Amino acid sequence: MDLSLYPDNPYLLLTPGPLSTSKAVKAAMLRDWCTWDADYNALVSDLRRRLAAMASARPDYTAVLMQGSGTFCVEAALGSLIAPGGRLLVLANGAYGARIAAIARVLGIAVLEEDFGETSPVSPERTAALLTEHPDISHVAVVHCETTTGMLNPVDRIGAVVRAAGRVFMVDAMSSFGGIPLDMAAIGADVLVSSANKCIQGVPGFGFVLVRRTLIAGCAGQARSVSLDLYSQWKTMEDGGGKWRFTSPTHVVRAFAAAMDELAAEGGVAARSVRYSRNQARLVAGMADLGFSALLPRALQSPIITAFISPDHRAYAFADFYARLKDRGFVIYPGKVTAADTFRIGTIGEVYPADVDRLLIAVAACRYWES
Repeated sequence: MDLSLYPDNPYLLLTPGPLSTSKAVKAAMLRDWCTWDADYNALVSDLRRRLAAMASARPDYTAVLMQGSGTFCVEAALGSLIAPGGRLLVLANGAYGARIAAIARVLGIAVLEEDFGETSPVSPERTAALLTEHPDISHVAVVHCETTTGMLNPVDRIGAVVRAAGRVFMVDAMSSFGGIPLDMAAIGADVLVSSANKCIQGVPGFGFVLVRRTLIAGCAGQARSVSLDLYSQWKTMEDGGGKWRFTSPTHVVRAFAAAMDELAAEGGVAARSVRYSRNQARLVAGMADLGFSALLPRALQSPIITAFISPDHRAYAFADFYARLKDRGFVIYPGKVTAADTFRIGTIGEVYPADVDRLLIAVAACRYWES
């Protein structure tokens, strides 16, 4: 098919996902697939194999695909992998860490939530102290890239602490997996959760849980939900050669396969991480030239998304700024920080340094409050 015949999107999504995708990814959804067909199930099995290989060079991990958003997968992992009587330590420094704790409470899981504040990274030293103080903690969860601010948490150092204490380590890598090099074995992660519509550059519709095989194999019968039973989903996919328990998002899966092919063609995660990092570095430098300050110091920023402090001017309103940028072909993200007025700009997806340069020209032209 001639991809040049497909229409261009009216704007570039500079968000943490859903994000801008290629025409090839969108075109992959123009064919209908049967969920019982051997070709489709073989595609699912291949995706599971490729995801597990991305997660670690070691063969200890398996991938479970789950319908819904990434949050569905977080809930499936918490509700299925933590046995009755277990206790979860949530290391939070933003809205998505807090969401993990909220899900666990609704599921009836005992939770200790340690809040490090939105502009501070999670402390491995404090984590070690908490595990010593609370020997009944069985599982520890943290968000790798907290997109509330764009903060990157030191999952390697946290994982070393959790592994030394003999607890299960769960990593929400929703916005980082596929865009930042990460090896589950190296960081001591037993569980990692992500989504199709993030750094792998697919479209929304399913997420996935990467989990140590020995861990999920021992979780039969302990799920707190029927539809979000991770063990049963895994067992069905294992025994059925890629079969899903319930209706699968066939078009989204096909688009994800195309996105995985594009990731490989780009040079894998390492090469994509370089592109994202270049995007973000150019963005932060250019925004600084225009008078915008990043919320976090450079050392704590990620290549995924950056929070900027809103202009301190009575005429400024995010909704107006957003609308003007959208008219010029760019969609940005509102702020989520509770203690500061911010907005956010993502640098992932089908976005390149030249796109960032065009964005900066648009931002310069949209500073209406300076008129």
